Amino acid sequence: MCVIFFCANSQPNANGYKLILASNRDEFFARDTQTAAKWSNGDHVYGGIDLEPGREGGTWLAIGGGKGVFKVGALLNLTGEPKPRNAVGRGMIVADYVRQTDIEHNIVNYNQSLLADCTKYSAFNFVSIEIGSDGQPAQIKLLSNVPPTLLPFEQGQCYGFGNSLPECPFEKVQYGRKQFEQIVKEFGQSDVETLSAELLQLLKNKHKFWPDAELERRAPSWGEGLSALNVHIAEHGYGSRTHSLILVDANNKMHFIEETMRGLDPSAEWEHTHIEKQFESS
Repeated sequence: MCVIFFCANSQPNANGYKLILASNRDEFFARDTQTAAKWSNGDHVYGGIDLEPGREGGTWLAIGGGKGVFKVGALLNLTGEPKPRNAVGRGMIVADYVRQTDIEHNIVNYNQSLLADCTKYSAFNFVSIEIGSDGQPAQIKLLSNVPPTLLPFEQGQCYGFGNSLPECPFEKVQYGRKQFEQIVKEFGQSDVETLSAELLQLLKNKHKFWPDAELERRAPSWGEGLSALNVHIAEHGYGSRTHSLILVDANNKMHFIEETMRGLDPSAEWEHTHIEKQFESS
């Protein structure tokens, strides 16, 4: 389970941001993962990396920048859907998108190619964002593969997605999107420290938005435990093990801020990472 909230705008005010993004990664605590860093096989790419045997090199959230364009990809599981026989690992969907800067891998072509071959994967939502510096609007798309659907979204709005189809959001996603929108309205021109503190507070909200008919339908056994933005199901060693923020200011300076568990106990030590990168302009 994961949640993501974001607002993208290619032409913000001077003190604003081209991208404000906040996301929780919900996963088993024991799953081997590399914390957010610059990728060795993509010198313009930043994000965490899955180290699970058989899934190495994939990711759930990453950003890549080059030639005056930066791209963000995020992958969310669609809970409760049947798994295809011999399903292909989904982690490379994001990695392949953000690593490449050629026309074949721009947001339009990449999503069209993926849409034509998406049923070989287990159910997912793929969020993709592409922002250039030539004054063109930010491009935002959501591709779901059960059923295969590709939806465009306008820049300048606040969006929230989780582990259900966009037309049937979980209660926590609806709440989180409204809170995120309020944070963007109040702090969207604040400094990185102030804005990031507000966003992290949202991601750490442990209130359970229960009952939730859609979540109960998709996850009848775990539903209530999954109903908070900040998930913690101790008996299964599962929960929100990573909080991630990606901020890109009006001058293309990127901040990737991550708080992630160091061990198997959410109440123990967390590792804090803050990466800064000046992306080039076209």
